[in-house]
Amino acid sequence: MASTSAQIDRTHGENIPLGIGLMVLGMFLFSINDVLGKWMIATYAVAQLILLRSIGAVVVMSPVLGKAGTAEMLRMPRPVLQALRILLATTESVCFYTSVMVLPLADAFTYYLAGPIYVTVMAVIFLGEKVGWRRWLAVLVGFAGVVIALQPGAGTFGWYALFALIASLCYAALMILTRMLRGTPPTVMAASQMWGGLLFGVLAAPVDWVPLASVADALLLALIGVVAVVAVVMVNRSLKLAPASVVVPYQYTLIVWAVVFGYIVFGDVPTLSTMIGALLIIGSGLFIFFREQRVAKVKPDVVTGP
Repeated sequence: MASTSAQIDRTHGENIPLGIGLMVLGMFLFSINDVLGKWMIATYAVAQLILLRSIGAVVVMSPVLGKAGTAEMLRMPRPVLQALRILLATTESVCFYTSVMVLPLADAFTYYLAGPIYVTVMAVIFLGEKVGWRRWLAVLVGFAGVVIALQPGAGTFGWYALFALIASLCYAALMILTRMLRGTPPTVMAASQMWGGLLFGVLAAPVDWVPLASVADALLLALIGVVAVVAVVMVNRSLKLAPASVVVPYQYTLIVWAVVFGYIVFGDVPTLSTMIGALLIIGSGLFIFFREQRVAKVKPDVVTGP
């Protein structure tokens, strides 16, 4: 009866059109966040950007972060994994912003689109989840898309593409650790991640500090953190208003915004290999997602078949 009541309450609280709209808006804001980051990283150091971005995020989240008091932060379960999660989040940010110093946004985002593929493999290795042959086939197709987008045999391949790939792998590992630490209150996770970025910025930014050209630049750097926080709120709210199977596929609108803003703001035109790779990655990622949804409905606790 309890599960039936919960299901009825969830159904009554659903607003699918609004959920879809918030997911699309969240992806739009994430792209704005990254456009601002790419724009500012042309002038300022990565650590400096992360420092001021973290300050902006901490300020806007201060009412929420206040609930995660010092005592609760110090009592975080599994502190080693919590520290690893903070390290991964910081590394992901550093590698991403380093990559977009040179790479077009569409190229960098393509590797992030492969997130479900990386998570599937990591879930088997670290969580012991069972994956059937259909999803393994989708993983192979997705990896083929990554290789095509990377063009490892072409002259365009270099360290910046590798940084983007490392960033996307860190992001996927971050998702795995979040699953493993699901008992940790969300406010504590958010607080630890924000403070981790702030600590990195405080320690690393002075090494390569570039004097701020204007107050406007300082505000723009802080705005990156504010926009990111609002985007996260939009996505989380979307997932509460509509089923994941409905709204999650709209995350792939991120590549559309990347292409549009990349062309308008930076004059970047995606290469054919990037677009082919992105299509393969999106197709395999959607297949993995919907297949997981189907398997979960048949037997939510144990996966016995593909």
